[in-house]
This record gives sequence, structure tokens and C-alpha cells, in this order.
Amino acid sequence: MLLRKLSTFGGAAKTFAKVVPTNLKGKSKSSQEWLTRQLRDPYVERAKMMNYRCRSAFKLLEIDNKYGLVKPGYTVIDCGASPGSWTQIAVKQSNADGGLPNKPKGMVVGVDLLQIYPIEHAILFGNSDFLRKETQDKIRASLGERRVDCVLSDMAPNASGIRALDQENITTLCYAVLRFAILMSTPNASLLMKVWDNGDVPKLEKSILEYYKTVKRVKPRASRDDSAENFILARGFVGIER
Repeated sequence: MLLRKLSTFGGAAKTFAKVVPTNLKGKSKSSQEWLTRQLRDPYVERAKMMNYRCRSAFKLLEIDNKYGLVKPGYTVIDCGASPGSWTQIAVKQSNADGGLPNKPKGMVVGVDLLQIYPIEHAILFGNSDFLRKETQDKIRASLGERRVDCVLSDMAPNASGIRALDQENITTLCYAVLRFAILMSTPNASLLMKVWDNGDVPKLEKSILEYYKTVKRVKPRASRDDSAENFILARGFVGIER
């Protein structure tokens, strides 16, 4: 069996077995490719080791470590939260779990069209369509008097295979998240949301810049090389009127 080394954790190099898939018989070509990629992906291995629900945790970790999006005491909304790795990060970074007794406790609300299994210290709305008014009303009610310090969105539509339609659908999701963030954010709040490279992104960035001081595109190392995904990072919410 071949071995490989992954990144160092806690100062000690960890060695993991490189698993070669052996149960591919009868699976479609796309299923075989997905399984092979999963087994060879170091971020999948790290996620298991660190008890994150999926590899996407490392996308948010990298961005947060660089830009400081989520801090103790922050109120965070996680759109497209399932299976929950971004919510796990947000709970820890916002101190919603009270792990830092001398720091303010934050609040994290996650929402997804899919089911979300419980995450301690987070409020979750699974099987809930963010685009529907009643879902957004539930989120607002859960916040009480709080305003939002950071809106996260890893939402993406189910790919149809029709490029133009997929681009239109993810852009629709982004504008829905932006509208919610504009209505619910506190001054200087941040917004991070996933986009797929397409011709509508510059127009979206221009729209976001009307309400935030800075807007930029970021692509964390944990994003797969063959992925068209990027993340729009907007910081310094200025409100509806400047």
C-alpha cells in the first residue's frame, strides 16, 4: 500500500494511507471518477481527522484566517449550510459555543434546502428554501434584536448541464443573499458568497459595491483546480444610503 504525508498538525507530521478504490465495478464513469477523486483528496482526509462534516470547511478556514470575517460575539448567517462544515467553523470562530469564557458569545443560524443534522450551539433551518419569504422570516425571528455581522453563502443550484441556465440560477441565489444581507446587516458587516465564473459576475460585483466598501474575488486553495467556483468577498457594509 502506498503512503503519503499530509500537512503538519500540532507540529507533528501525520502519515495516512493512500487508499486505492477497489469497489468500482458496476459504477458509472462519473461515479468512478468522483470516488477516485474523493479518496485521493487530502482535504477529505483532513476533514475526517478534524471532525468537519466535509472538505469545504477548509475553504472558509483559509478565507477567515486571512481576512478575519468571523470574530467572537458575531452574529453569522450560513446560507446553504448543509451538511454543516461552515456552520461548525462559524460556531467556533464566533464563540457561539462559549469556548472562550472571557470573550462575547456569538450566534450562528444555518439554513439549507436539504436536511441539516443538529450542530451544537447553532440554530438550523433544514428543508427550508432560502428564496422563500417564510424561510427568511424564520431567520429574522430567530435573531430577535440582533443584526448580522457576517453573511456566508456556499449555496449553488443543482447543475442542469446547461451552462447558461446554471449561471443564471447561481446568480439568482447570489442576489437573494445580497438582498437579505442589505436588510439585516450591521454597519461594517461582511458578505462571502460562492459564484461560478461567468459573464454576470462583474455586474454582480458592481451591485455589491453599492453597499460595501470593498469587493473582491477569492479562490481558496481548498477549491479544486478544475472547479469554476470563486467566492465574492465584500467587506465594510455601509448601508443602503451613503
